[in-house]
Amino acid sequence: MHRTIAGTLAALAALTLALTGCAGAGAADSTVSTPSATGESVTGSLTIVAAASLRAGFDKLATAFEATHPGVDIRPISYDGSSTLATQIIEGAAVDVFASADETNMQKVVDAGLAADPQPFATNVLTIVTSAGNPGGVTGLSDLADPDLVVVLCAAVVPCGAAATTLLSRGEVVASVDSFEQNVTAVLTKVASAEADAGLVYVTDAATTPDVETVETVGADAVVNTYPVVALTGAADPALAQTFVDFVLSDAGRAVLDRLGFGAP
Repeated sequence: MHRTIAGTLAALAALTLALTGCAGAGAADSTVSTPSATGESVTGSLTIVAAASLRAGFDKLATAFEATHPGVDIRPISYDGSSTLATQIIEGAAVDVFASADETNMQKVVDAGLAADPQPFATNVLTIVTSAGNPGGVTGLSDLADPDLVVVLCAAVVPCGAAATTLLSRGEVVASVDSFEQNVTAVLTKVASAEADAGLVYVTDAATTPDVETVETVGADAVVNTYPVVALTGAADPALAQTFVDFVLSDAGRAVLDRLGFGAP
C-alpha cells in the first residue's frame, strides 16, 4: 500500500513538473511575438521605406513612436519615389514597413507575395508651385504649356507623375516639360532653387517648402492619391512592424498627418 501511494505521488509530481515546463515555454514564446498594448515590451530595430512626399510626416511619426516605445530604434527612413522603393523591395531589399504614395505601386509588392492587406492611411492632391515671386507669371494649368517657361514634373511611373498626367489630361493641357524627375522632392528642389519656373507637387510638400509659391490649381481636388502602409511579410520582427503600422493608423498618427495637411483616407 505504501509503495502504491508513493508511486502515485511521484507520478503527480512528475506531471506537475511537466505542465509547469510547458507553461514556461509558452510564456517565453508569447514574449517574443506579442508586444504589450502600452509598448513597454516592444524592443528591436525597424527599417522603414516611404514615399518622398511622406518625409515630414514619417519623420514626426518615427520620433513619436520611439518616444512611446523606448526599446525601439527606427533606422534612418529611406524616402524616394514609390516605384523605386517597390522595385527595391521586390529585388530583395531588407525592409520591415513600406508606405507608398499610391495603391498601384503597393499592389506590385502585394502581387510579388511580399505583403498582404495594406491599409490606407492618408490622401493628397497636387498644386502648381512656382519659384519665389512667380517670375514666369503662372496663373493656372494652361500656363504649363508655355514653351518659354521651364516646367518640371514627376516621371509618370511615380505617383505624383501619374497624378500630374491625369490632372493635365482632364484640363486638356499638354505641358511643355523640360525634365521629368524621379520623386516629388526633386521637383521641389528645382523650383525652389529657381532652376525651374513651375512644377506640380503635393499640397503637403508645397506647405513645408520655403522659396516656393502656390497657384490655384483648378481640378486638382478631383485627382486624389491614396497612401497605403503595410508591414512586409519578410519583416525581421513582424509583430514590431505591425505595431508601427497600427500607430500610423491610430488617432495619434492621424493627428500628425492632419497637421501637415494630409487628407483622411
